[in-house]
Amino acid sequence: MLRNPLQLRLEKFEPWQQVTFMAALVERMYPNYALFCEQTEFADPRQFHAILDTVWESLTVKNAKANFERQLEKLEDLIPEKEVYDLYLTYPAVDACEAMANLLHCLLDRDLIAETVLKISQISVRSVAQLEEAQGGEDVTDENQKSFESVCGEWDIQWDIFRALKNAESRDIEMIKGIRAELRESGISNLGIGL
Repeated sequence: MLRNPLQLRLEKFEPWQQVTFMAALVERMYPNYALFCEQTEFADPRQFHAILDTVWESLTVKNAKANFERQLEKLEDLIPEKEVYDLYLTYPAVDACEAMANLLHCLLDRDLIAETVLKISQISVRSVAQLEEAQGGEDVTDENQKSFESVCGEWDIQWDIFRALKNAESRDIEMIKGIRAELRESGISNLGIGL
């Protein structure tokens, strides 16, 4: 597990801030999934995005009714099997699904939110570290992670999202929508893949 001071601060967030942070990270992993689907014709990536939209709506629409159990069922059909595809992109696509599944589980059981925010932060940075390892052959560890630009870049973006949320006095719907819009417009994943 790669450690960063960010993790301690995330634990102190309000649940709505933690859920927004997680949704933002899943949003950043989405282009990896979309590109995998495009290259393999495995599934329509818009189905994945529709599930994520229900999470964003639960954060921004007053009294939004979301059936997260149903969303989890839909997600099951969208998870590729690593054994079937001889393609590196399969791993980041599965990571995106794993992050989404964790997000939906903690929305069903709110007691899991605090631990899940750390888990999703870790999944996203692990995706980046694994790509570094696949390309360079050197293991990314807690001790040497600062020597990998892409890993540092991932932590920097997680810090940026954290700071935006930290500065909110209360659940600021416009700010949440702004975070979502900015990530969608950039369309760049945690691995630097653009839509």
